[in-house]
Amino acid sequence: MKKIILASGSPRRRELLTQIGISFEVVKAEGEEKITTDDPEEAVKELAMQKAQEVAGRVDADVVIGADTVVAVDGEIMGKPKDPEDAVRMIHRIQGRDHEVLTGVAVILKKGEVETTINFAETTRVHVFPMTEEEIQAYVASKEPMDKAGAYGIQGLFAAYVSGIEGDYNNVVGLPVGRLYQEVKAIADVDLRTL
Repeated sequence: MKKIILASGSPRRRELLTQIGISFEVVKAEGEEKITTDDPEEAVKELAMQKAQEVAGRVDADVVIGADTVVAVDGEIMGKPKDPEDAVRMIHRIQGRDHEVLTGVAVILKKGEVETTINFAETTRVHVFPMTEEEIQAYVASKEPMDKAGAYGIQGLFAAYVSGIEGDYNNVVGLPVGRLYQEVKAIADVDLRTL
């Protein structure tokens, strides 16, 4: 039996992989994440690879998928908020304007003694309506922002403030599954749905 491992505890990433028909197990990456660059695209690729490599070193699997998502405003990386005050600060930064959501993906495939690595980043531009102070405070009070990059989830309550996107919606949710499937098929000649 071929085994696919998702190196993430994100319920949203699990839902997205399930949605496109991939059977997998979850083994959450436990290593400390280290960013060595200020470039958002390189940072998410680096973080995704760290997760995939850490889990691939612990489990026997044919495919390990790592992913990491950040929000970038004017080139500044915003991860998950540390506390409610940090969430308020982040929402203030993105309200009434656009920003980028970047998800890095790393895939480690093993076929016998051959190991193939795929590493890419997908970027989606998100446009946000202006928000009042009351709307920002109420949204943060919902606790929805606390485990999400940039302090919001596009698939949740925050959808009321999104005026549009340019790019892959699933990328903003947490995993560009279309590109993931296509990259693995093109580079490794593997259909993840049949493993």
